[in-house]
Amino acid sequence: MASAKVADYLLERLRSWGIEHVFAYAGDGINGMLAAWGRAGNSPQFVQSRHEEMSAFEAVGYAKFTGRLGVCMATSGPGAIHLLNGLYDAKLDHVPVVAIVGQTNRTAMGGSYQQEVDLLSLYKDVASDYVQMVTVPEQLPNVLDRAIRVALTQRAPTALIVPADVQELEYSPPTHEFKMVPSSLGVDWPTVAPDDEAIGRAAEILNAGEKVALLVGNGARGAHEEIEQVADLLGAGAAKALLGKDVLSDELPWVTGSIGLLGTRPSYEMMRECDTLLTIGSSFPYTQFLPEYGQARGVQIDIDGRLVGMRYPNEVNLIADARTALRALIPNLRRKETRAWREKIESDVARWWETMEMEAAVPADPVNPLKLFAELSPRLPDDAIVTADSGSSANWYARQLRFRGRMRGSLSGTLATMGPGVPYGIGAKFGHPDRPVIVFAGDGAMQMNGMAELITIKRYWESWRDPRLIVAVLHNNDLNQVTWEMRAMSGAPKFVESQTLPDVDYAAFASSLGMQAITVTDPDDVGGAWETALSADRPTVLDVHTDPNMPPIPPHATWEQFKSATAAVLGGDEDRWDFVKEGIRTKAQEFMPHKNG
Repeated sequence: MASAKVADYLLERLRSWGIEHVFAYAGDGINGMLAAWGRAGNSPQFVQSRHEEMSAFEAVGYAKFTGRLGVCMATSGPGAIHLLNGLYDAKLDHVPVVAIVGQTNRTAMGGSYQQEVDLLSLYKDVASDYVQMVTVPEQLPNVLDRAIRVALTQRAPTALIVPADVQELEYSPPTHEFKMVPSSLGVDWPTVAPDDEAIGRAAEILNAGEKVALLVGNGARGAHEEIEQVADLLGAGAAKALLGKDVLSDELPWVTGSIGLLGTRPSYEMMRECDTLLTIGSSFPYTQFLPEYGQARGVQIDIDGRLVGMRYPNEVNLIADARTALRALIPNLRRKETRAWREKIESDVARWWETMEMEAAVPADPVNPLKLFAELSPRLPDDAIVTADSGSSANWYARQLRFRGRMRGSLSGTLATMGPGVPYGIGAKFGHPDRPVIVFAGDGAMQMNGMAELITIKRYWESWRDPRLIVAVLHNNDLNQVTWEMRAMSGAPKFVESQTLPDVDYAAFASSLGMQAITVTDPDDVGGAWETALSADRPTVLDVHTDPNMPPIPPHATWEQFKSATAAVLGGDEDRWDFVKEGIRTKAQEFMPHKNG
């Protein structure tokens, strides 16, 4: 490519790294790139979103569900700014993404030129692991290769800034000269094994415990068989951080489900009562849901030494690959013959799922949102990918869906930003075009950006081998999670001006785009709607009119607190309170510390 321009070489280098998709939006700050794409026959594929923030979210979703690098691109100034929220989502959830952004011509820099933004300063935090600007062609291979390697190594976003005039320069490779930096492709990853002495100390602690609890996160992915062996030997239960929901099957009777404010009562009780905590691949930050300090002896396994030992006073912090560390640990563990602790956990888990079924069956006006999730759960295809947006949908995603086998799921775990549900689903479909994808989004998230991204689905769905991308909208005309947070945390009633949403016919909008659209206002129709969507030959939007007055019960709430919150919502409607009380009180009280409410 002796006559190639810098933009041509950049795309060639991406192809050499195996990059197949770039999630992007056009602008004159990357005109040189766009022209190069035309010359390259759209390879890698340019995936056009409706907004640069969605491009970043799609790259994050792609990376989360494939384990490969996500790449996004935007123009200078406003385009680069719009990428930031999605890139912060990648940063906080430890996802490898490279952002490539344009910049004004070098000759205009410092001249208060149109769309001139100090991008190096702007990206200094979000791409703190690596951000560079290309000013001469000879920089390009090294800077791009490093951006990719650092993103993959640190599991973080990195950024490459390419001024518009540099894109148009003839590419000239670095030479073997002073102050030239050549580069090379590829990386071979080591298996990070633990220290034998540290394994011995960890085994001693775990063998001494009588009530062992596991906390499993996203970093334990691929180690489920080893975790099952460890849990069996130690008679332990396992709670899952929200980003690790799909690491262990919920059909295992000792898996207590999610932990935290969106978690389950069995996870909360297990952490309150355990005497030993083994944390695997998780940096779960909410210490109030972990054992009291001094209550339990702690061991942590994580491949990232920057993230160990900062949530709980562990006695052993093992820096190692989770699967490798567990394989080394297993021969040193003694099987616990007393199984009373395991039996209690399994009993609590069984009662919890019974309670969830009963909550989903409570009548509501018109549809109980829990029923939407409960009806899907047994119908989920074995290879389904599920995304959830931030908001009340995240509560029901965490508690009602029982994952098994190859099922995958994720959401914005740490940033907890609104809006990634639909673009995550799109990114997942480009990464796995042969697998069904289900998105749960609140109507607030749909109005924020989800409706626009339905247009992106319209554009690309026929290229996916499996056309099923189902967007289930929790249509309650309320910013429901914040409404409940106001009630629970501030003791304040709903502030109508901030919380009430304009009513929108999401099904009609989807239908106008040629998608299958189903409106659900009768709870008896929920199961059939899922059956229709899962057997469809095209994407589907389920516009489900849900009741905003079903409270997300926190796992540590007392029965009195739940009754008070619900009664406040019902406004003294005793008839309605009676069916709520009778519908779930019997089982729910078993998990509440105060049972006389």
